[in-house]
Amino acid sequence: MRCVIARFPFDLTKSGVEASMKGVKPEPVEGESVLIGRRRYPVKQVGEVITRQDRRDFSAWEVIRAMTLLGFTCRVAPEETPARELTPLQTASALLGASTPA
Repeated sequence: MRCVIARFPFDLTKSGVEASMKGVKPEPVEGESVLIGRRRYPVKQVGEVITRQDRRDFSAWEVIRAMTLLGFTCRVAPEETPARELTPLQTASALLGASTPA
């Protein structure tokens, strides 16, 4: 299948991606990931291996789109939960050095 990653067209197949990633040790996953075979790879690592381009040249979404179209399972990074906002009283107490109740 023809996929565009970093403004360059690539003819990718599921078996071709699996063959390219065979023998590649997965890096620790901290964000988006792709399941290839029984291993979970970071999206940027997969993009770098299959395109032979620097990771800064493409976005994770380009690789996720291509891998999803090829039939691979992709996981998006979980959204961070926002920190609980302090009330004005808690903010003032923190600025004065008093302990804030939990």
